[in-house]
Amino acid sequence: MILTNINSDLDFLSQDQCIFLRSSSYFYEKLTRLKQRFYSLDVFRGATVCLMILVNNPGSWGHIYAPLDHAKWHGLTPTDLVFPFFLFAVGNAMAFVMPRLEAAGNNVFWKKVIKRTLIIFAIGLFLNWWPFVRWQDDHLTFISWVNQADPTKGVRIFGVLQRIALCYFFASILVYYLKPRRAFFAALVLLLLYWVLCVAGNPADPFSLDGWFGTVIDKNILGVAHLYKGEGVPFDPEGLMSTIPAIAEVVLGYLVGQYIILKGKTYEMVTGLFIAAVAMLVTGFCWDMVFPINKKIWTSSYTIYTSGLATMTIATMIYLIELKQVKGGLSRFFDVFGKNALFVFALSAFLPKGLSLIRLEKGVNPWNFLYRKLLVHIPGDPKLGSLLYAVCVIMFMWVICWWMDKKKIYIKV
Repeated sequence: MILTNINSDLDFLSQDQCIFLRSSSYFYEKLTRLKQRFYSLDVFRGATVCLMILVNNPGSWGHIYAPLDHAKWHGLTPTDLVFPFFLFAVGNAMAFVMPRLEAAGNNVFWKKVIKRTLIIFAIGLFLNWWPFVRWQDDHLTFISWVNQADPTKGVRIFGVLQRIALCYFFASILVYYLKPRRAFFAALVLLLLYWVLCVAGNPADPFSLDGWFGTVIDKNILGVAHLYKGEGVPFDPEGLMSTIPAIAEVVLGYLVGQYIILKGKTYEMVTGLFIAAVAMLVTGFCWDMVFPINKKIWTSSYTIYTSGLATMTIATMIYLIELKQVKGGLSRFFDVFGKNALFVFALSAFLPKGLSLIRLEKGVNPWNFLYRKLLVHIPGDPKLGSLLYAVCVIMFMWVICWWMDKKKIYIKV
């Protein structure tokens, strides 16, 4: 039975490597710990993806309840936890995969990491450009890489998936070559370095939309045409410089994941997680006094604080699900999302943009039909209809994920 499990986990190794590893008692012990299933981590990842879909698919962007919208600038809302929680989950998953890559050697490591990085980044860029055409008056026009009529407009290069790809790439290198202890100090260096860069870049006004140093770098390297314009000015919340502290978020997620593997399903492990979570929350809160918590420029205080909240959430889930065996419909609901996390997130962006090309009547397409024709007319606060539509999108995506899970279809990169 053990050999069967090992063979399935080592399918990327050569025959000689497999023989060598099977002869190592240390490897058997390490792999046994890795094979211990943490269902709670799947639920955590699935719940994060579910919330991502919820906040990204309202019926109307003009009618959103405050907790489901991002903070205007400094500060934090529940929505501002979604992205860092996902990056933290990427780090958790890395803890379970990295030992196998370490055993396989440098060639396998670089091949795996580069391939996965390029695929995730390419999917994100594809979704930014998709569906390649847009309605202009009564005809479709091609979306140019740079708009010839207005050179300040074009296809955005960065985004959520692109940041995930870059953070995964650099965090993988750090934990592979530096190992846990030095990777922890490397993460701290990244957070402190980013703080110094922010202050040195504009000492008079370092943390404002206009004063933040990263926009100048993004404009010079990426070009104004390829930046996000949602703040009313060219500014990319997933740009180059703010990726630095986000890398540290993945590393912290990895360290928590490794601690979970090391300690196993014990009260000692859960207690350690709660202590670490409180330490990070206090550190983030104190740092906020001089380096404000801010998702849009991904400040170091934001990284530490959200990592603390993610750790506390995971610790709570492990305590309830793994130790107290509190499982039910809610955990199974989120688990389905977690098994195809990247796929369902990409699908939730792909379908709305593609179906928007099909005009049923003015302002109505197959994707927003339910909201425009029914939910928008719900009496009372228009935010309610907008929220109900987002819930309907979640249920639609859940049915797809449930069917895929039933058919054992898991799309991974």
